Amino acid sequence: MDDDLYQEHILDHYKNPRRKYIQKNPTFSKTENNPLCGDEIQIDLTIKRNRIIDISFSGHGCAIRQASASILTEELQNKPLSKITNISEQKMIDMLHIPISHTRTKCALLALRTVKSIQLTTPKS
Repeated sequence: MDDDLYQEHILDHYKNPRRKYIQKNPTFSKTENNPLCGDEIQIDLTIKRNRIIDISFSGHGCAIRQASASILTEELQNKPLSKITNISEQKMIDMLHIPISHTRTKCALLALRTVKSIQLTTPKS
């Protein structure tokens, strides 16, 4: 892929986000934000037998935040919970397929950091 195709990839996920909705009864839900730019994200997870049977996101933010959340939720859907720990920050950036400046790194990683911060031992009340 060349740079234009990579940028189209990001714009497609921004304009047509996958898995962007609020679940009615998720097993886990977590909201995080980036106070420096105002990006906010909520990640909802529904788990059965240590498998992610539904993962979605909602919130608002820049194109990079939106695209990374869309890409990440697609990557994790129907995967074992262990897949969450196997995605490094570098892998998340690599999945975007474009260079990310230092100032945009927090935007690109907000979804991953939110998923990783969910305490997967106690469901939300």
